[in-house]
Amino acid sequence: MKSRNWVRFFLTNLLIGAAAAIIMGFGLQAGKYAVMVKNADIKELSSLFILFAGWGLIFSVLSQMGFFAYLTVHRFGLGMFKSVRLWNIAQLILIAFGLFDLIYFRYQLFASANESILPYIAVSSLIFFFSLFVAYLKKRDTVKEAFTPALFFMFIVTIIEWFPALRINEPFWLYFMLIPLLVCNAFQIIMLPRYTSGRVQQKEGVPS
Repeated sequence: MKSRNWVRFFLTNLLIGAAAAIIMGFGLQAGKYAVMVKNADIKELSSLFILFAGWGLIFSVLSQMGFFAYLTVHRFGLGMFKSVRLWNIAQLILIAFGLFDLIYFRYQLFASANESILPYIAVSSLIFFFSLFVAYLKKRDTVKEAFTPALFFMFIVTIIEWFPALRINEPFWLYFMLIPLLVCNAFQIIMLPRYTSGRVQQKEGVPS
């Protein structure tokens, strides 16, 4: 990737992360902030706008770090397994374990007495099906071999990036961090080829 394109890619993702965080920040507590709007509390609203945007920039940087780390892991996996097919199978196994862990261990750690497991399944399913959708778009735009790497990145890497909010397990922070990460990761996996000067490496199913 040319340096000019990389800068554009980086800055665009920053803006996407900031925008997503602003929308989620105000949207998750719309009732509270509606009172500020009604009272024309411009100073407080401006401070919150800047605060949410700042967090969005942090989430975007975290997303980009995870993306380029996965590109390295992907290359390492291809070299270790010596086969795209075997490496994809290994990633699918890890995705299955990740889905199980995200549901079961979160439920075991954070569920209160008699609390249903359904909310934990719902959140995990949201991430998984969104990841499937993005992976499908990636496969449609490139080659079928790109489906599994894209799914692995969108699901497993997003969960790893999301870990700080998972530890807190506070509803606002869970969704406030999750949605910008998903949006930024989806942007990267889909749009990176449009910023690179070379061709997509179709044979290996590289997600770049």
